[in-house]
Amino acid sequence: MAFALLTLLLGCPRAVDAPDPEDFPTVILISSDGMRWDYPDRTDTPTLDRLAAEGVRADALIPSFPSKTFPNHYTLATGLYPEHHGIVENTMYDPGSGRWYTITDSAAVSDPWWYGGEPIWVTAENAGLPAGTVFWVGSEADIGGVRPSYWMPYRGSMTFGQRVTQALEWLDAPVSRRPRLLTLYFDEPDHAGHSHGPDGAEVEDAAAQVDVALGALVDGLEERGLLDAVDLFVVSDHGMAALSPDRVVYLDDYIDLREVDVINWSPAATMWVDEARIPGLVEQLSAAEHMLCAAKEDLPEHLHYAAHHRIPPLVCVADPGWAISTRGYPSDFTGGTHGWDPLSTDMQGIFYARGPHVREGLRVEPFENVDVYNLLAAILDLTPAPNDGDPARVDALLQELP
Repeated sequence: MAFALLTLLLGCPRAVDAPDPEDFPTVILISSDGMRWDYPDRTDTPTLDRLAAEGVRADALIPSFPSKTFPNHYTLATGLYPEHHGIVENTMYDPGSGRWYTITDSAAVSDPWWYGGEPIWVTAENAGLPAGTVFWVGSEADIGGVRPSYWMPYRGSMTFGQRVTQALEWLDAPVSRRPRLLTLYFDEPDHAGHSHGPDGAEVEDAAAQVDVALGALVDGLEERGLLDAVDLFVVSDHGMAALSPDRVVYLDDYIDLREVDVINWSPAATMWVDEARIPGLVEQLSAAEHMLCAAKEDLPEHLHYAAHHRIPPLVCVADPGWAISTRGYPSDFTGGTHGWDPLSTDMQGIFYARGPHVREGLRVEPFENVDVYNLLAAILDLTPAPNDGDPARVDALLQELP
């Protein structure tokens, strides 16, 4: 029924000119928010199964810290860790300007001042390749004075079918004006995971709905004669882990909260505080189990969470599955969330790829999401902007490029 509905929404496609993938390489980057690495194996996902059989599947895609939506979508777009691109949390405070960024503040989200690095659509546009974004973090801002040729402000009410329709309509343009890079964003199964936890049947249903939308995209490309001319990449920003009222660390059991300004609470609590007070606070907080607290420069190196001035100087990271809170903030701690150490397998997402420049039938070990930017740039024959990825880690995923 869901597939039939999407077919009706998409309507009857018209044939378009199929470009030679060597002369006109085209990439579509698709994100399924919160699609943990194991969800496709728990439910019916025939489209992802097809992409894996005809292309590449990674055992997991390792997010950057914190494993949250906005930092990681912008990492996927730039190849930079959050400490280098500046979107260090979903909610953050800039101490130099006194300004706040929240994901629900459209003025902040569309302000290029917040965004460092160079997202892939800017790299493409600067090289003369049209880009289109059916939603992506950063795409509403004119970063470096550049916007995608085709874009729209985020609208959560836009159905998955309508999003696919929009992407396909842009691809119906003549070859000279057709996007050579497209991004497409689905906000599930993240919502289902938050509401019901990662083990609920609702998550499997949401993952299956995303696969139906992906199937409509694949069918639309196939009907237009474009499927074998386009490289598809399907990724997610993070995974999901279950919460429990039995797994909560309360900061006010260890420190006086009047001494700190907590910006984010959980699973990583970030705090602005006079740096001279940090050693004493760290000592007090060390009495807590299931939580690591440190000055940001003393955090584990693999977190890459120290360099940017928007990262508060004191950071506590809960053990996977544990939450950080205050006795003054009641919560039932049910459902699920994300934001923990990316090395926790529950925080890891998906990576699938298929297309003329992608190897066929290849299963690879987990790799970091900072490497995705270089993959896209290589296929589009773009000179990549400086980034934290290493092309050598992912070269084996691609066919030999001309």
